[in-house]
Amino acid sequence: MADSKPLPTLDGDPMAAEVLLRDVFGIVIDEAIRKGTSASEKVCEWKEPEELRQLLDLELQSQGEPQERILERCRDVIRYSVKTGHPRFFNQLFSGLDPHALAGRIITESLNTSQYTYEIAPVFVLMEEEVLKKLRALVGWTSGDGVFCPGGSFSNIYAMNLARFQRYPDCKQRGLRALPPLVLFTSKECHYSVSKGAAFLGLGTDSVRVVKADERGKMIPEELERQISVAEAENLLKRCHGSQASYLFQQDKFYDVALDTGDKVVQCGRRVDCLKLWLMWKAQGGQGLERRIDQAFALTRYLVEEIKKREGFELVMEPEFVNVCFWFVPPSLRGKKGSPDYSQRLSQVAPVLKERMVKKGSMMIGYQPHGARANFFRMVVANPSLSQADIDFLLGELERLGQDL
Repeated sequence: MADSKPLPTLDGDPMAAEVLLRDVFGIVIDEAIRKGTSASEKVCEWKEPEELRQLLDLELQSQGEPQERILERCRDVIRYSVKTGHPRFFNQLFSGLDPHALAGRIITESLNTSQYTYEIAPVFVLMEEEVLKKLRALVGWTSGDGVFCPGGSFSNIYAMNLARFQRYPDCKQRGLRALPPLVLFTSKECHYSVSKGAAFLGLGTDSVRVVKADERGKMIPEELERQISVAEAENLLKRCHGSQASYLFQQDKFYDVALDTGDKVVQCGRRVDCLKLWLMWKAQGGQGLERRIDQAFALTRYLVEEIKKREGFELVMEPEFVNVCFWFVPPSLRGKKGSPDYSQRLSQVAPVLKERMVKKGSMMIGYQPHGARANFFRMVVANPSLSQADIDFLLGELERLGQDL
C-alpha cells in the first residue's frame, strides 16, 4: 500500500471521477447485490465492536488516501454491514432489494437536487404530483395534497400538526396563544412518537390521553368514550360532535406520507421515495406491486400453517396483514406452561437465539415483549425475494439453534 499512487484530484478531471465511480459501482454490484442477496452468503459477517473498529481503521485522517485504499474501504463497509436485501433478513419492517428502487436512488443522488420549486426540480416536481395522486387514489380520495416524510415518527408529527391546523387554523399566525387546552386521544399501543410529537408541537405530554386496547391491539370504543368523559369533567374540552378538539390516531399503513383533504388526515407506512415508487410502478406495468402483495399474503399463510403444525412453535395471535408474531418453545419448556417460572424462562429464549443467529450470520429476526407476553419473534413478510424455502430455513434454523435451551 505504501507504493500506491495517490488518487488524482477529481476536480476538473472527469475521467478520474468516472474510473472511481465505475470501480465503486463494481464493488456494490459484487458485494451488496450479488452476494448480499444470495441465500448461500451470510446475512452479516459479525465482528465484536473492538475487533471491527481495528479492521476498519475509522480514525479520520488529515491527509488523503490512495484510490486502492478507498476502494478497500468501500468493500469493507459493505462486507461487514448487515445485508437487508438478503432473503433471510427478517429483522425490521423493511427488507429486500429492488433494482428499480436502487436505480431511482442512484439517479436522485447523482442529480442531488431538492424539491423546493419547479425551477430547480422540474422533473421531480411533476413526478411527485403524479405519485401523490396515485397514493390518494389508493385510499379513495380524488383531491388533496401530500408530503413525503423522512420516517414514521415525523409522519405522525406532521399528521398531528395538520389535525390541529384543521381545527384551529389561527394557530398558524397567532401561535399557541390562539389555542385552548387540547387533548390528544391515542391507543395504548401507539407509537412512541405520539408523546414526542405532543412535546415537539407544544401540546405537552400531559395532553396525551391513553386509551386501552383489546387483545388485538385495537382501541376499545367504550374506553375512548370514558377518556373523553374524564377530559370533559376536567374542563379540558367541550363536546362538539364527537371530539373536535381531539385527534384520534391511526397508524401502521403503507407509505410515509401525510395526506390532508381538509377534514381528514392519514399517515401511510414506510420508506417511500417518489422516483423509486414511480420507476417500480412504470417498470412493472402497475401490476408488479399487486403481485408482490399477493405473494406476501401467500407466504404469510404458509408461515402461519407451518408454525401451527410444527412442535415447539406457537403463534402469539393470528396475524394482522403480513405481521407474524410467534414463540419458539425449546424442548426443555414444552409441556410446562403452567410452571411458575415458565414465562420468565421463555422470555430468555428469543434473545439467546438472536445472538446465536447473528454471530453465525445465518439470518436475522427481531423479537420483543408485549405486556404480559414473554419475548416473541416478530416477522414482517415483505422481502420480494422471499420463498417457501427461506421460511422453511427460518423455522429449521430456530430449531437447530435452540435444541439445547
